[in-house]
Amino acid sequence: MDWAKKAEDQVSKLVSNLEIEKKEETKDDAEAPDVASPAETSLLLKIIRKGLVESKLDLEVQRQDPSSPLYSVKTFEKLHLKPEILKGIYAMGFNAPSKIQENALPILLADPPQNMIAQSQSGTGKTAAFVLAMLSRVDTKLDYPQVLCLSPTYELAIQTGEAAARMAQFCPDIKLKFAVRGEEVAPGTKLTDHIIIGTPGKVLDWALKYRFIDLKKIRVFVLDEADVMIATQGHHDQCIRIHKQLSPKCQMLFFSATYDKEVMEFAEHIVPEANIIRLRREQESLDNIKQYYVKCNSEEEKYQAIQNIYGSITIGQAIIFCHTRKTAGWLAGKLSSDGHSVAVLSGELTVEQRLAVLDRFRIGLEKVLITTNVLSRGIDVEQVTIVVNFDLPMDAKGRADCETYLHRIGRTGRFGKNGIAINLVDSEKSMEICRAIENHFKKTIKELNADNTEEIEKIGT
Repeated sequence: MDWAKKAEDQVSKLVSNLEIEKKEETKDDAEAPDVASPAETSLLLKIIRKGLVESKLDLEVQRQDPSSPLYSVKTFEKLHLKPEILKGIYAMGFNAPSKIQENALPILLADPPQNMIAQSQSGTGKTAAFVLAMLSRVDTKLDYPQVLCLSPTYELAIQTGEAAARMAQFCPDIKLKFAVRGEEVAPGTKLTDHIIIGTPGKVLDWALKYRFIDLKKIRVFVLDEADVMIATQGHHDQCIRIHKQLSPKCQMLFFSATYDKEVMEFAEHIVPEANIIRLRREQESLDNIKQYYVKCNSEEEKYQAIQNIYGSITIGQAIIFCHTRKTAGWLAGKLSSDGHSVAVLSGELTVEQRLAVLDRFRIGLEKVLITTNVLSRGIDVEQVTIVVNFDLPMDAKGRADCETYLHRIGRTGRFGKNGIAINLVDSEKSMEICRAIENHFKKTIKELNADNTEEIEKIGT
């Protein structure tokens, strides 16, 4: 079972070796809107969410054959898995299927095999679901690759390999190989490993250029992180070239955290006649979050508003969102010099550095986290009671970015608790954005006078 050990070893080195290519930061970089690459964000969430995050969102399941019965499973035993795989699932700490697993697993394991398109965030158990399908389809009596899983980056491929290694720890006959940078195969070799997990460029080389893999014999094809795949230069075309070589009988599984028009078109091209599992949009509730806006005339006045709010109500921990690194740096300097313990999380940090900042914030070493859009999604810190939009979220065309707003203020009011969201408005344009957000969610954003201590104290009760 040396590949299981190899996967574990590679993952342990993973974060420390991760470097985002560093370049000298220019003035323009600091003043530009700060965003993280989709691949970095996805990796960060995978590492953070080692445990399952139970999704509160309802799933919408569209069956390819509406006449076939739709059912879900509440226990892993009901799936009639090989005992060795079931033992691996329990060893990984999965006691019962998560919401997406309940619905996806009966489709993934059906006979004859069915195709699937699934939308699901990190931490909902989707990797374990498709890894389970991959392992279940392997016939160990056949010595050639039968399962192919594509990930957008080396790091994300290794993460999937780790999950497969842990789930297959009691299946010594199943062999896995990574097709990623640094893995070399002697010319003329025909691979005998059952499962190949890799990146599109390397797999394309191994299959078409060197003929190490016969793609016609692949039974299960998994395309993971499809939204990241589309955002990565060249991967879209490489995936289509690989897909063209597969047998029409191959089971196609397609996973993506988002499901916009571009992802949908890609999915329909890759996965014919698919069952579709989607999250119902915008179900993240704003019901237990009190929203306010504060009128300001300058950045200094915005800063003063934060100071006044801090002086008047008891705050567990706060996250403050800024549009640029420059603003985030300036604000951090001001708050630190006024005695606040502050952490800054922005796009120029490596994934390892971001994890370190988040760990410190999680355990309460810093009470204020100042960040840019690199942290709008998926980070859960139970003690966050207030989110401040120092700058309101805008899209590339300068319009209200309602989805980012939802993700940002969803950082508070989690775990059934009440939260507070404060929007600092310093121009007619930002007031327009605030109104557009209010209309979109049909939730009132009340004006707050940050100079009135009594008024501020009321919001904290």
